[in-house]
Amino acid sequence: MSIDLSHHGDADLVPGLVDLAVNVRSGGTPGWLAERIRGADLAAYPDQRDAVAAVAARHGRAADEVLLTVGAAEAFVLLARALRPRHAVVVHPQFTEPEAALRAAGHQVDRVILPFPFTLDPALVPAGADLVFVGNPTNPTSVAHPREALLGLIRPGRIVVVDEAFADCLPGERESLAGHRDLTGLVVIRSLTKTWGLAGLRVGYLLAARDLIRQLAPAQPLWAVSTPALTACVATASPAALREAGEWAARLARERAHLVERLDAIKGLRAVPDATASFVLLDTGIPDIRARLLQHGFAVRRGETFPGLGPGWIRVAVRDERTSDQFTAAFAATLEQLATYLISCAGLTASISLYTVPIGSGTDPGRQPAQRSPV
Repeated sequence: MSIDLSHHGDADLVPGLVDLAVNVRSGGTPGWLAERIRGADLAAYPDQRDAVAAVAARHGRAADEVLLTVGAAEAFVLLARALRPRHAVVVHPQFTEPEAALRAAGHQVDRVILPFPFTLDPALVPAGADLVFVGNPTNPTSVAHPREALLGLIRPGRIVVVDEAFADCLPGERESLAGHRDLTGLVVIRSLTKTWGLAGLRVGYLLAARDLIRQLAPAQPLWAVSTPALTACVATASPAALREAGEWAARLARERAHLVERLDAIKGLRAVPDATASFVLLDTGIPDIRARLLQHGFAVRRGETFPGLGPGWIRVAVRDERTSDQFTAAFAATLEQLATYLISCAGLTASISLYTVPIGSGTDPGRQPAQRSPV
């Protein structure tokens, strides 16, 4: 089955319905941050130095280990265009842009499909792979892989790219490799989109060894990252902003636990355990579940455009407890309606089988045994 790698959650939105499809922070950009961004000087050409220094200090890195990008998506494209892998591997299910970027650059890509519950086993990655992409926490599974498992992927001649767009969803960023001392063979990609509600600004960064940064930087156009985006980098790397991000992560954990508790009470629903990000992944077993939930006023992210998943899988964004209560009530009502429909279909089938007429019943000893047909 062909998979649309270009499909993303914003395409599943429906005007007027509750948005559980997009996994960006609900409530929008914090007011203080929006004010800082609006105050950026648009008359001058962008100067990255302060932003690079702020990001480097935030992760305890040298400035020449940082490359600012136009969102995480540009980082994937830069890697795909600048590197010449012999054997590229993407660990799925995960965000599809890395594979899309590799294929657009002309590379062949092998997929490693993790089995449920989608925890990383480094042994599943082919030994000959020299470029490996993995998410942590992974979109859409919400699984956070242990640092040790990710570091176990690194070997001579291989580059391991870890997409950490959702790393700050975990209080303390406990599984992040952004501060890992030795970046040899390791690339970490971060984004400001999710935590700070900045999807429209397009800003992120890549952390890697100096030699790789020098290889990637020339592939960018001049002044690639805008002044407002640079302002956001400086602002969100401040101690006060990091404290706010930690408070947000703690609140998110409580809201996610509430949602999972409500989902666990619904029979026949399988959730990926130990969710850590701003969404949960559900196996409903109902191929048209999205259409049914739309009728109840909720838009969710389809799962079948992620390699390794199929119809019936949905990704649900974590929202406030009231919204989660409304969603799970709607979900339970959807299942009840479906069960009622199936029972009625079964009853109709039974009725049809009772009201049948024997054809040629015993009037001609040469006929075959009577067949039954519905009337």
